[in-house]
Amino acid sequence: MHIAKDKVAEIDYILRVEGEIVDRSEEGEPLTYLHGHGNIIPGLEKALEGKSAGDQVKATVTPEEGYGVYDEENTDQLDLADFDDDVEVGATYFGETDGGELVPFTVLGLSGDKVEVDYNHMLAGETLDFEVTVRSVRDATPEELEHGHAHFDGMDDDIDEDE
Repeated sequence: MHIAKDKVAEIDYILRVEGEIVDRSEEGEPLTYLHGHGNIIPGLEKALEGKSAGDQVKATVTPEEGYGVYDEENTDQLDLADFDDDVEVGATYFGETDGGELVPFTVLGLSGDKVEVDYNHMLAGETLDFEVTVRSVRDATPEELEHGHAHFDGMDDDIDEDE
């Protein structure tokens, strides 16, 4: 079976940026995703299209096909009083939009009662080098297609209640 839209794939991966490993799947815990539903970055999804269990893939993904180009204007000044705890420069926090969506941001600096934050993904603007081994490919269940993501052993079914 080949990776294609509406298939569930399990992959082991190593992600490098400028030769340095920045992420990897854990031994015995492959990344499980529903292909064609935006569950992984577009460039990696394209590189995996048509692959089968056992295939090994090396893919270089541009920022445009990865986490986007870095947007200098995607920063903001927030009030220090809006934070519950001590604020740490370089740390990632989550804010909530008016619609209830969680938005991650990184603290760039502190200035008096203001916190300068960056909403860009931490890998925005980076070229990503992946080494991937496809572990398995299967048809998605009707429930997975309805939910738009893969389900796997040990997954908490409560995740889908609000969808």
